[in-house]
Amino acid sequence: MSSPDLAKLQIDRGAKSFNPKRRPKWVKWAVIAAIVAVIVGSVVARSAGAPATVEVATVSSAFPSQGFTTLNATGRVSAWRKAAVSTKATGRLEWLGVQEGTRVKQGEVIARLESLDVSASRDSAMANTTAARANLEQGEAEMREAEAAYKRAQDLFAKNFIAEAALDTAKARYEKAKASISSLKASIGVAEANARQAGVSVEQTLIRAPFDGIVLTKNANVGDIITPFSSATDSKGAVVNMADMDTLEVEADVGEASIGKITVGMPTAIQLDAYPDVRLLGEVSRIVPTVDRAKATLLVKVSFKERDARVLPDMSAKVAFLQRAPNADERKPVTAVRPEALVKRGDKSVLYVLGEKNVVKEVAIASQKKLGDFVQVEGVKAGDKVVLSPSEKVRDGATVALLKK
Repeated sequence: MSSPDLAKLQIDRGAKSFNPKRRPKWVKWAVIAAIVAVIVGSVVARSAGAPATVEVATVSSAFPSQGFTTLNATGRVSAWRKAAVSTKATGRLEWLGVQEGTRVKQGEVIARLESLDVSASRDSAMANTTAARANLEQGEAEMREAEAAYKRAQDLFAKNFIAEAALDTAKARYEKAKASISSLKASIGVAEANARQAGVSVEQTLIRAPFDGIVLTKNANVGDIITPFSSATDSKGAVVNMADMDTLEVEADVGEASIGKITVGMPTAIQLDAYPDVRLLGEVSRIVPTVDRAKATLLVKVSFKERDARVLPDMSAKVAFLQRAPNADERKPVTAVRPEALVKRGDKSVLYVLGEKNVVKEVAIASQKKLGDFVQVEGVKAGDKVVLSPSEKVRDGATVALLKK
């Protein structure tokens, strides 16, 4: 074989060797894309089958009067007739006849201070009055005797049986007896005044109710020292605090920007925080003509037109100022929901009520009535949980997941 033929048989080291197992690059990318598609499909399928995450709200009780409420305000119950009951006397509390919640009548003795000393002074003053009256009776008897002697002396002097000096003596005795009567009467006046003063001192040891009302707080116990101004150490001023429950009213703060909406005599609905299902009728009794500059509010006094024994001073209250007085059927509570809980499904409005194990039930709502920020509905009850802004995935019998806040 010649040299040129041998040169042709040399191996080309730079040439790429053929690997029958090596695949093109597009196959690898196709496999990766297929895997990604499977994962995405699995996630989408799982998401499609997962429960919808929803927010829920509670069905509440509302009153139809919310539909014609002009303004809402908050305040506290207060009695315009109340007193811290004390006495002008100073002494040790000997007896206390009331407790918190006791109802008392005007003038009823509710407590008593020790009064042995002032009672003794009163008895002494009354005895002095009796003695002064006895002295007056004695003086009047002496005056009558002196008057009779003077008349006899005048008769005897007219017959010249006695001297003029004897007549003058009888006259002087009569004039003296008559003058002593005025002094004795004045002594009686002084004695009676002292007796009255002593009686007042005794009366001041009796602590009486100033009006019909109920005892709110008891500030002293038997054995405590009571002073008018509680200036001494360990002494008490007021024995009890009481209020006239017939004068209860609500003091509501109304912003000065809204005070133009309020008029005296305007009907109101009063709702106590302690009894949210009770609404009592009231009316604006007066507007205090003083602005609280710190809060930019005016104090509006709202009186109760309906009484309830459960209403107590210092209770928190909400006042709804109404455009008109509510009718009888408008005073009954109704169920209401937030408007975003209602959704259209076909030609009807429905609510989705949350049940056991987070399974929702579809409830058709026939009639709706706007009540302020809520909507009056039927078919559900207060306390039920309803889905807010339900999506298309939320259907009757579907299981939902609650949104965690």
